[in-house]
Amino acid sequence: MLEGAFTQQSSDFSVLHATYSSDPALVSLLPNTFFLVVPTTHCQPSKNSLFGYGQRFGPETLLWTDEDAILQLLTARTNLQRQEIKESYKTLFGKDLVDDLKGELGGKFETLIVALMTPPLAYDVTALRNAIKGAGTYEKVLIEILASRTANQVKDIVAAYRQEYDASLEEDVCGDTSGHFQRLLVILLQGNRMTGVQTGEIEADAQALFKAGEEKFGTDEQAFVTMLGNRSAAHLRKVFDAYMKISGYEIEESIKRETSGNLEELLLAVVKCARSVPVYFAETLYTAMKGAGTDDDTLIRVMVTRSEVDLMDIRKDFRRLFSGSLHSMIKGDTSGDYRKALLLLCAGDDE
Repeated sequence: MLEGAFTQQSSDFSVLHATYSSDPALVSLLPNTFFLVVPTTHCQPSKNSLFGYGQRFGPETLLWTDEDAILQLLTARTNLQRQEIKESYKTLFGKDLVDDLKGELGGKFETLIVALMTPPLAYDVTALRNAIKGAGTYEKVLIEILASRTANQVKDIVAAYRQEYDASLEEDVCGDTSGHFQRLLVILLQGNRMTGVQTGEIEADAQALFKAGEEKFGTDEQAFVTMLGNRSAAHLRKVFDAYMKISGYEIEESIKRETSGNLEELLLAVVKCARSVPVYFAETLYTAMKGAGTDDDTLIRVMVTRSEVDLMDIRKDFRRLFSGSLHSMIKGDTSGDYRKALLLLCAGDDE
């Protein structure tokens, strides 16, 4: 039996000072008195408690964690609300919630929950830093983030990176990349894409791309880099249509024939994002889960960063493109609390 009374409340959790009695199993597992944190919307500690902290009137401290409550609470909140929870938690306990979560959770579930607790801008900055400064350069992350973020978002990332690491993101990228791949990344890092559609330039731009690739012996990669890195998405969509009429090929087909490696992957990502960012991420998620094994880093990164942006559109495109729902593919490729949290983020099945 649990007896007690709520003594404090914040926006998302309450503090209960309680005493266990008449339950030898619980008494032997938990201390006689402790603080129990529960969501205020589910104030039945036996069902939805988040944490229990306690002391045995001595040096030993025990911690009990309810993973179901954690994932249900955090996936149901916006990132801004999660930041408010972090602040309230530190005010109540003098401890960092993320540090406590890291201490109690593990594996992919921990990675996902910590990602959810990170502000979006800080998450992008940290992902780029790890991609550059880790063991080898993780080009996939550079491509995904810099190809899909808006010009203003990129400028915010560059500024936050400098503030956090006292370093230039552009210089760090240049130190780990080379060639036309590096040049296109540098162009994207400027965040200076043109806006709108330059109607008078559409045909000329399509002709320029055709002459740089299909019509030329060899490929003028710089022409692709300059145009795809600087024109607006709306303008590029018009150019792609004109290019198809001139060459008889989709621009993606020409890029695959004329380029290779990281440059090819980056050019294709820019083209796909110009056409449709949700479609790009639907394809990214499918690729992360298809075949043997799952690219969990990509799965977590996309689900977290797009959850409050365009995940509903991604779900629709996923269903249309791959004849199955994102929900069902996640369910079949993951397990445990990690799966439960991802499915809650997915927020529905489109089968």
